[in-house]
Amino acid sequence: MYFQWYPGHMTKAKRMMQENIKLIDLLIELVDARVPISSRNPDLDELGKNKARLILLNKADLAEEKWNDAWMEYFQKQGCMVVKVNSKKGGGMKSIQGVIQEACKEKMERDRRRGILNRPVRAMVVGIPNVGKSTFINALAGKACTKTGNRPGVTKGKQWIRLNKNVELLDTPGILWPKFEDQSVGLRLAYIGSIKDEILNTEELAAELTGFLVQYYPGVLAEKYAMEESENGFENLRKIAESRHCLIRGNEPDLEKAAKLMLDDFRNGRLGRITLEFPQ
Repeated sequence: MYFQWYPGHMTKAKRMMQENIKLIDLLIELVDARVPISSRNPDLDELGKNKARLILLNKADLAEEKWNDAWMEYFQKQGCMVVKVNSKKGGGMKSIQGVIQEACKEKMERDRRRGILNRPVRAMVVGIPNVGKSTFINALAGKACTKTGNRPGVTKGKQWIRLNKNVELLDTPGILWPKFEDQSVGLRLAYIGSIKDEILNTEELAAELTGFLVQYYPGVLAEKYAMEESENGFENLRKIAESRHCLIRGNEPDLEKAAKLMLDDFRNGRLGRITLEFPQ
């Protein structure tokens, strides 16, 4: 499978972020805890240099806890502040305001020395499509102040949100980057739903994912679908189709329906806590 998805609005969004970066003190980057490296836009390192950085391992409840901790350590060694969050259910959200103040401590000290008092910290919230930025902002602000959706590309323009007198957030649209140097990155992003399913071969995608699960999480498919696991991904799909009665005329297994069902189970945590990439 070849992965590439870079709609026109993403070019515009990147330009908007470049124009606004000078207005902000802190870059808050949301990554998906199941794929913390693959879900980081490499363009952000150049964009955010000389800015304080806070990385949020979002959807941490869907990833394995031991790997969440390992990834936190990995990013901390790179000089970033890191917090595990589950913005949908509110996990880890209470600590965010304090961490924002901590991340911008030097900047606030500089302001104070210059006699600038009570200027709010301005933070830009960034991340790839479908990583949960809008849900995070709504959870932090305690009200629905941005549109949310479980499909990539809901946030289209920029929005400033005043959290309180101390913090203002700039929400930005989710952007990917024009070319995946490593196609396994595209594959992982497709697994978590950051690339539109409509442009993918979902059967091939789901078959690949079952292969990963059989290798790294043996027994998960067997338990969920009451089936015998195989090293052949399409054979696994066929068994899932039979187990879940996804059949077409002539009692043939409906692999497409089984693939969608299995991907949905994975994305929503119904297969348990699964991490797709590990720190080296």
